[in-house]
Amino acid sequence: MFRPTYPIRTARLTLRPVTLDDLDDVYSWQRRPDVFRWTLGEPRTREESRSSVLAMAGEDALRAEGDCLTLAVATDAGVIGTVELVWRSRTDRTAELGYVFHPGHGGRGLATEAAAALVNWGFTGFGLHRVYARCHGRNAASARLMARLGMRQEARHVESYLFRGEWADQIVYAILASEWARRP
Repeated sequence: MFRPTYPIRTARLTLRPVTLDDLDDVYSWQRRPDVFRWTLGEPRTREESRSSVLAMAGEDALRAEGDCLTLAVATDAGVIGTVELVWRSRTDRTAELGYVFHPGHGGRGLATEAAAALVNWGFTGFGLHRVYARCHGRNAASARLMARLGMRQEARHVESYLFRGEWADQIVYAILASEWARRP
């Protein structure tokens, strides 16, 4: 089993496992249509958010390939988002990065700071070789976040999945441990 030493602290943030006490904060963004603009999900009811929080609360460690590590991103204002690593391959030492944040906390670099802290643990604490992330081809904000992390665009899969009844592009970004270690 692989788990960070909690909490992970950055200059402005605390990353820790999600708990049921986070329900109000998580629901505050999971009910918003703009949060789901570029995802296949839909805004959630409070009960759906409760189920989501309970599921995330169990994602506190990587026990086997395919597991997801989901961490609450907390500030003095409460939990403003989550970051996650999905263990995609034990053999290839690869994980996928994901994140979601309340739009009211955007524009200050908090999502980048949180994602960087988790990616750093993935490379230095978990021993990953490669981390990748994906987004909808028109999700410019997510693509910019990946670029700020030092990830390179590796692919643009043209019309590769059905998104709300239309074919959509998917962009893939990635970074290697050796590249992470050399970034400024």
